[in-house]
Amino acid sequence: MPDRFQQLYPWFFAVVVALSRWPGLFPPNFSVVYSLCLCGGMFFPGRWAIALPLGTLLVSDVALNLWYQFGKGYDVWDPASLLYMVGNYAGYAALFLLGRGLKPLVPGTRWLRLPPAVLGSLLGVMLFYGVTNTLSWLRDPAYAKTLAGWWTALTTGSAGWPETWKFLRNSLLSSALFSALFAVAWQAAPSESPQEKGECTPPAEVDGEAEERTA
Repeated sequence: MPDRFQQLYPWFFAVVVALSRWPGLFPPNFSVVYSLCLCGGMFFPGRWAIALPLGTLLVSDVALNLWYQFGKGYDVWDPASLLYMVGNYAGYAALFLLGRGLKPLVPGTRWLRLPPAVLGSLLGVMLFYGVTNTLSWLRDPAYAKTLAGWWTALTTGSAGWPETWKFLRNSLLSSALFSALFAVAWQAAPSESPQEKGECTPPAEVDGEAEERTA
């Protein structure tokens, strides 16, 4: 894969993620974020694999919090909200680590890398949803601190808000879609080396051709 593509594509994807977080642009929880974290672990090269996804999320979160604080009048810098944000970032880091863990298991054939990206993103979203909604259950006084209250947090949510299962649905759909698009775009990039194309000439054939030319 050309070096220039490897360098620029992660940045392009990060810009798309930042723009996609603008309130109202997508349905609630229909997000590119999960795909960025997981596919960053699977495909991004070097130190940017973790720094770029989390850096993009941090900058966009600060911008969103400022907008909610001063534009909407919400108090988003209170300790409970910040603790919840820390939990989110732990979930994002877990998605990245899941992508890194899947990387050695990804087949060498280019187009066979699509299923692991999609299935991994679905697994990651389920784990992320379970962790973050459990945190909501723990910090929100509207939920009874019982097994039934925890199940309510995972399924219907608190009164006056959209049902939480709809957030899960949107997260699963968006993660599968954007992870597939990411993997297809990454793998469709032209390869420069025979090794990347899977077209390596066996050493024995190379030696034979060299002997014929010498003769």
